[in-house]
Amino acid sequence: MDELRAGIDEVDAEIVRLLDRRAALARGIGELKQREGLAVYAPARERRVLDRVASLSDGGFPRRGLEAVFREIISTSVSLETRLKVAYLGPEATFTHEAALRSFGTSIELQPQTTVAEVFARVERGEAEHGVVPVENSMEGAVTHTLDELMNSPLKVCGEVYLAVSQNLISAEASPERVTLILSHPMALAQAATWLRRELPKARLEEVESTAEAARRAATEPGVAAVGSALAAEAHGLQVLARNIQEARTNTTRFIVLGRSWADRTGRDKTSVVFSVKDRPGVLKDALSAFAGQGINLTRIESRPSRKRAWTYVFFADFR
Repeated sequence: MDELRAGIDEVDAEIVRLLDRRAALARGIGELKQREGLAVYAPARERRVLDRVASLSDGGFPRRGLEAVFREIISTSVSLETRLKVAYLGPEATFTHEAALRSFGTSIELQPQTTVAEVFARVERGEAEHGVVPVENSMEGAVTHTLDELMNSPLKVCGEVYLAVSQNLISAEASPERVTLILSHPMALAQAATWLRRELPKARLEEVESTAEAARRAATEPGVAAVGSALAAEAHGLQVLARNIQEARTNTTRFIVLGRSWADRTGRDKTSVVFSVKDRPGVLKDALSAFAGQGINLTRIESRPSRKRAWTYVFFADFR
């Protein structure tokens, strides 16, 4: 045992030495980026780094854990280059907060905002370099507030992250049997309604403004539990009494990363566009035929009122 632990200590010392070396290189890159006016956040480069380190492993260290470790290394390296600020749709410990952490790690300054519009405004004014907002859910469809802001904003979509919606029963109580009141956002309660009726039929359900507010109250009020994320449980010191209590196991939300400049091309990018067409028969068909004619795979299309004239619409499309 002592010999094995001594070996681990040696490896740890070597890791620290190499991290210090990496930090020095990151500072040098930061200085070059500042002089040349280059963006600090480079999702294409980060993806290449993560893919490369995964390919270097012989599988002894699980890929998911390896990616999590290097996500934090990249996040810390970015913080050495500049003080990166990222606005997101709050409050803290929500799924959008989790998506921001997944995209940027924990070593940058995260700024929770109360509305999608405030996230856009903060990035547009230069008070944050990037923003993270939800854009669609696999069960509920488009997040219309985000589409409406994209319609008139000069910001660019420079990244995306998919997050599986995993709802949990979280509480300061030691067991579900002691729970008499369950709080959460209306959507979260709806997603877990079948499980809650079956497992806790006597508990009262109450809607609150957010899953974060539910977790906060569960941390301070006896007999109260919340339906929320594992991140919310961690943030408020709660126990996870039951995991994955949502009815739909494939419930996933797509989040987009906003910025003031375009991201570098990777060769396997998704492109999002907003367009409008004249009001005449067949014009939308003609517009969509242009994609097909060029062999472009149109993966999504949504329409929204233009807000300029009654009964006129704009279209949002994703393609590869």
